[in-house]
Amino acid sequence: MSVVRKKARKTKRSPGTPDRILDVAEYLMQTRGYNGFSYADVAVEIGITKASLHHHFSTKAALGATVLGRYARGFRAALSAIDAAVADAPPRLDRYAKLYADVLKQDRLCLNAMLAAEYLTLPVAMQRIIRAFFADGERWLARVIGEGRARGTLYPRGTDGEVALMLLGGLEGAMLVAWPQQDVARFAASARVLLATLQRAPDHRG
Repeated sequence: MSVVRKKARKTKRSPGTPDRILDVAEYLMQTRGYNGFSYADVAVEIGITKASLHHHFSTKAALGATVLGRYARGFRAALSAIDAAVADAPPRLDRYAKLYADVLKQDRLCLNAMLAAEYLTLPVAMQRIIRAFFADGERWLARVIGEGRARGTLYPRGTDGEVALMLLGGLEGAMLVAWPQQDVARFAASARVLLATLQRAPDHRG
């Protein structure tokens, strides 16, 4: 039995067919990439015909763009929840890193990190959503870093945008390195050290 079906059984009610299609496609894209699955894989997983699948999503490109759009909205909602839950920059960044760890715990990769490796082969609409996803993440990180700098709880070296890009790349990279070992602890250790560097005040001695 598949991982997707096992997890679906834990829900109180079975989602409608379009949502089930998106759930399965998202899982396959996070574990195989966009070019690593077909409509037949999704149809078999759900137990419907390929014709039924095409009825809901006429092309694989349309399915991929819808999955990416839903994922981006979910991530933005998660960032808003972090903003609402904690006021200071360090715990916000801790919770941000935990979003990545939670994905790894499900034996998946960040959807956009997985697809970034296939970027040049993806449909244009999907490329646009991926660029927007990373740009949104950089903006949120830059804002949080700037607030931490102003409060004296973070000591970034570089502009807010440069440090945001460093964090985004560092966390995505740490996830990729931990993925082959399926070891969340490896990611957590890297994230902890990376975030700790921002909380060290410069040493002006000498």
